[in-house]
Amino acid sequence: MPETAAPPNPPATSNWPKMLELLGPHWKTLSFALLAVIGETATDLLEPWPLKIIVDNLLQSKPLPPSLTAIVSHIAGQNKFAVLNFAVLAVMVIAVVGAVSSYTEKYLTTSVGQWVMHDLRRTLYQHIHHLSLAEHDEKRTGDLISRVTSDIEAVQDFITSALLGMLVNALTLVGMVAVMFYINWRFTLIALSIVPVLFLVVFFFTKRIKKASRAVRQKESELLTIVQEVFSSIRVVKAFTREDYEQQRFEEQSLENVETALAARAVKAKLSPIVEVLAAVGTCLVLGYGARLAMAGQLTAGVLIVFLLYLGKMYKPMRELSKMTDTVSKATVSYERIQEVLNTVSRVRDLPRARRAGRFKGKLEFDRVGFSYNPDQPILTEVSFQIEPGQVAAFVGPSGAG
Repeated sequence: MPETAAPPNPPATSNWPKMLELLGPHWKTLSFALLAVIGETATDLLEPWPLKIIVDNLLQSKPLPPSLTAIVSHIAGQNKFAVLNFAVLAVMVIAVVGAVSSYTEKYLTTSVGQWVMHDLRRTLYQHIHHLSLAEHDEKRTGDLISRVTSDIEAVQDFITSALLGMLVNALTLVGMVAVMFYINWRFTLIALSIVPVLFLVVFFFTKRIKKASRAVRQKESELLTIVQEVFSSIRVVKAFTREDYEQQRFEEQSLENVETALAARAVKAKLSPIVEVLAAVGTCLVLGYGARLAMAGQLTAGVLIVFLLYLGKMYKPMRELSKMTDTVSKATVSYERIQEVLNTVSRVRDLPRARRAGRFKGKLEFDRVGFSYNPDQPILTEVSFQIEPGQVAAFVGPSGAG
């Protein structure tokens, strides 16, 4: 198994397809979670309508739509109290279905996140074991530990909290916009007038958040490397009374970590307030225009209430999506760091025509063997010797280490 030159790094590609491949073995569980997502979306869309029924069809005595009249008559009756009972019952049913759907979605995604973390951690750990000593000499142990632990946890957080959460928010947005267009398309265009600005803001901050997250991950790995190095050689540190030096080195690295984390937090903290202000602008536009339409009799109070409630719910997914950019950026950076290790090819590998070794008899013979950690610095050159069965042999360097 000769040592070869370091292979070239694979070309940079998007890691999203590879991240989605991790979910392949769990497609059945995710399918049930997707059904729960559809249930959540449906309840979000239906939640304002019982209130519209009470305002328009009870307080203002407007007739129910024919299709809804048949359903109410079949379930509760035909008088106003029957309509009231139907609206109250609808509120309860919508709340229960939404709660069950939310619980199911979170439970299933948490389960998938745990199994993906297990599979990814096992794959990464196995790959690290199969790397040659040349790769381990070039990589810091603390950095590898960070990738096996913190980076994999970031991927798990994305699957648990953001993956289907983003789908819920996206479906809710699409559904609400469709219903709002059906009710009053002009009113809907006013409500959506801030959306282009909102997405531009999110897109601008997403790049900066990803860059900041990568810097934080790097500093965390460097800090963990120092801790690992010192704790693994604590006897040497104490023997040479280097405690004060190591303490100062740790504090300097920890301070750099704090500064990087605060800089990243400053970038992330700006996004949410900007989204809140833009959402307030949209609400003001809808409230002002909608109230004028209602006062002119062109819009019922119930429809205005539905629009306002939808608007609040529509801006909420936008806020959630803006907050998820942090989770997505961390997961993307972490998975890039994991892939850097998985794409590392061991320099020590079998020749193309290598044969499987037969059964050993106890006698070992080395014939013109060479060895080096680095191709430019040979350790052994043209070494030949035999070790008979039962004989003990060792290589001993100048320091006495084998």
